[in-house]
Amino acid sequence: MENIKLLTSQELAKITHHRSGEIKFGERIQVVPENTDILDFIKNSTASFVLLGLPEDIGVKANFGRTGTASAYENTLKSLVNIQHNKFCKGSDLLILGALNLDQEMQEAQNLSIYSKEEKKRLFQLVEKIDKEVSHIIHQIINTGKTPIIIGGGHNNAYGNIKGLALAKGKPVNAINFDAHTDFRVLEGRHSGNGFSYAFEEGFLKNYFVFGLHENFVSKSVFNTLKELNERVRYVTYEEIEVKRVKEFNSQMAEALNFIKNDPFGIELDLDAIPGIYSSAMTLSGFNVQQAREYVYYFGNHKNASYLHICEGAPDLDHTNNSHLTGKLIAYLVTDFMKSKM
Repeated sequence: MENIKLLTSQELAKITHHRSGEIKFGERIQVVPENTDILDFIKNSTASFVLLGLPEDIGVKANFGRTGTASAYENTLKSLVNIQHNKFCKGSDLLILGALNLDQEMQEAQNLSIYSKEEKKRLFQLVEKIDKEVSHIIHQIINTGKTPIIIGGGHNNAYGNIKGLALAKGKPVNAINFDAHTDFRVLEGRHSGNGFSYAFEEGFLKNYFVFGLHENFVSKSVFNTLKELNERVRYVTYEEIEVKRVKEFNSQMAEALNFIKNDPFGIELDLDAIPGIYSSAMTLSGFNVQQAREYVYYFGNHKNASYLHICEGAPDLDHTNNSHLTGKLIAYLVTDFMKSKM
């Protein structure tokens, strides 16, 4: 884990707003002390959850998306550390590891054009490099017996999460994805639109369910692929639940859980599925925040739920005075997941 920028106790204290008579999350959250073996500390920690930040938007850029997802991790920390430590959720149950150091990769990607064939290829290579780092870290965290919570970056990181979980479990694993898109596109080089198809093709992903797919943003060829793979890849569209009203939200969650529950599974949530949330593919139509929270709690409550990944949020794209709200939403989702495991 030499490529992680550890969150220090000094940094944690600096962003925690102390108030008399209250105990904030940041006053109880655990961090890895300096000059300590990271894995030993995680393994022996009393915390059940380990939070990792992925400050990158290279996969998004490689997929012609709007960059900005690199800002979600730090934005989230500022909200997360300032919620209340109380009987409903305790900061001491969370260890914030820090963020993957991607400064060099981000600097290089900034000067690459997606419209140049050679430079696009280099973007794909940078995403592959991140894949290796993410899968290695997730593998190690799960091997310590802890549950990873991954914040930030593009949905390209679903690949590393799934691979890391599969390597830790020694077998293919499942995934549920709250998303407007399948991210099951053609294997043309790694980016944020094909993390699941690569994980599936390489044998790390067994069963995959897309929850709330938007019918307008899935190509005919992808729908044909999903039809061919119906035994292992399934979906329900947002329109079926909320527009046509031919299916019901809770019953579809139960059906999706039944499809993935027999093996360890990852919970993926793409913020571009929620209206009004600044993201790489911001939408005005989709499931609301309450439904997103229910989704995280419902699936997190199952014993085989093995990680939570919240991605694609891009608070840097919000130029109003409310850019903190993306991090505040992610903090809600993080604590909903923690509560589901209590």
